[in-house]
Amino acid sequence: MKIKKITDDLHEGYKLTNQEMNDLNLKGKVAVITGGAGIICSEMAKSLSQQGVKTAILDLNRDAAVRVAKTIEKEIKSQCIGLAANVLDKKSLEDAKDEINRIFGPVDILVNGAGGNSPAATTKVEKIEGSEDPADTFFGLQIEGFDKVFDLNVKGTIIPTMVFAVDMVKKRSGVIINISSMNSYRPLTKIAAYSAAKASVNNLTQWLAVHFSKTGIRVNAIAPGFLLTNQNRFLLVDEKTGESTPRGRKIINNTPMERYGTAEELTGTLLYLASDLSRFVTGVVIPVDGGFSAYSGV
Repeated sequence: MKIKKITDDLHEGYKLTNQEMNDLNLKGKVAVITGGAGIICSEMAKSLSQQGVKTAILDLNRDAAVRVAKTIEKEIKSQCIGLAANVLDKKSLEDAKDEINRIFGPVDILVNGAGGNSPAATTKVEKIEGSEDPADTFFGLQIEGFDKVFDLNVKGTIIPTMVFAVDMVKKRSGVIINISSMNSYRPLTKIAAYSAAKASVNNLTQWLAVHFSKTGIRVNAIAPGFLLTNQNRFLLVDEKTGESTPRGRKIINNTPMERYGTAEELTGTLLYLASDLSRFVTGVVIPVDGGFSAYSGV
């Protein structure tokens, strides 16, 4: 089955009523989104902007961040800026924060969206049988690949939080939303480093929620199910034919809704966690997965 056909048959997105939009109480807030030029986080930035949030898009690729920001300003008529920043470089984040504070004021919402996997930390086979080339198994994984994946997903959540939560502590209010993965609950084959790193993000989310619990800051996470992104496409789509790989077919067969999700379908949970609707919610990781976590395969 063509990947395009899998994702084409989607329902119209859920539309918030005027009363529900008022209840969100987000207008005028300032949000920072790391990895903001990516597929998932650019959609999250648009969603927040539609609620009147002043949004800062941070990305390693400055041009991409600026492009997303300009699109949001043009289409949504909401204040948005794009800045270059490296989530593993505290100084670059502090410089970005200074600029955000100068233009928008103190930060209210942080979405830690930067993350990803690496082929160097991915095995070619799912299970060792004994006759494979060791290079295609666990024994062929590169420690440098593990370092890259853990740094990006774990340190890339810790360091931005260290920088931007300073404003929240001063204001005695704020929201931090980390981006986890369904791999964090049940590790998938092949992607050892990514699964372990996202499990660490879950644990860190809970730790931070407790640590910040008396400051008015809430810390939660979203665990997306399977979306087609630049990070996983090489595993799920045959680049020559455009068809699902055997792994891609397994995913669809084990997702009760029988399709990949879309970035837009994460935004309802994002707005819930960012708003006062969830003011007594902290330390949770919410799956948005089409039923994957509920299905035993039988």
